[in-house]
Amino acid sequence: MNDIHGIYPMLYAFFDKGGNLDRGAMKAQVQGALAQGVHGIAVGGLATETNKMSTDERRNLIAWAAEDIGGQVPLSVTIAETSVAGQTGIANYAADLGAAWVVLQPPPVKGATEAGLIDFYGAVADSAPLPVGIQNAPEYIGIGVSNAGFAELHRRHPNVSILKAEGPATYINALREDTNDAYTLFNGRNGMELVDSLRAGCHGMIPGLDACDRQVAIYNAFRAGDEREADRAFAEILPLLSFLMGSIDHLLCYGKRLTAKRLGFGQVYDRTPALQPSDFGMEITARWSKDLKPF
Repeated sequence: MNDIHGIYPMLYAFFDKGGNLDRGAMKAQVQGALAQGVHGIAVGGLATETNKMSTDERRNLIAWAAEDIGGQVPLSVTIAETSVAGQTGIANYAADLGAAWVVLQPPPVKGATEAGLIDFYGAVADSAPLPVGIQNAPEYIGIGVSNAGFAELHRRHPNVSILKAEGPATYINALREDTNDAYTLFNGRNGMELVDSLRAGCHGMIPGLDACDRQVAIYNAFRAGDEREADRAFAEILPLLSFLMGSIDHLLCYGKRLTAKRLGFGQVYDRTPALQPSDFGMEITARWSKDLKPF
């Protein structure tokens, strides 16, 4: 578990003109991330638009990412299947392809109780051959688990040992304290509170790919003990991160297009429903990303 740390950018899903997943674009995205010195790569989360995909498409993305990474860095796979059997199947599939750890999203059950979520996660974790994480993002997913619930989950199922706990650094700090440092903690939210999340006890971040080079440098400076440099570099990109993370739809619209620009892609094709960019939104993106070089 000590090897699970750092910046794990979540891959965007790029589509071709016909609406199919673009194999070449996905490979270029992995190559771009590796060139920036990322500590790992993630796939299958909200930024991957997994809710718009079939199970076969999700499996393809995992297989492609594993092939393109080629063991150079760890692969984290977020699992969005809606049943225990479905999530267990993907966890085993990811393990067979060499993934290092998996992250479970809650099933889309309105009114699900915390006890029900703990049972669901525990049933998957008990059959999973990899360390298991949970994505706790009630702001974006609409359902979550309390700090006390996570303490109980880990007590009953020690294989649940990682949390992608998306929220402010104050929440991360309280979660760490309330679970007695039982979890390896990651934050998301495109890294908007990167440095303070590290101060709160995060072992890393799972942002978008758009500014991962800068986030890698910030993380490395912090880990080397140079908090002043980490704060300085973070202040440079915070306006961009804050703009991109207006919402998940906002990130998929503008963050994906910024990533495409840095990778040298042409037109970005969306899979509907999708927020369409405005001229003003693209002006803002360009203004705050003007110092970012091509990947």
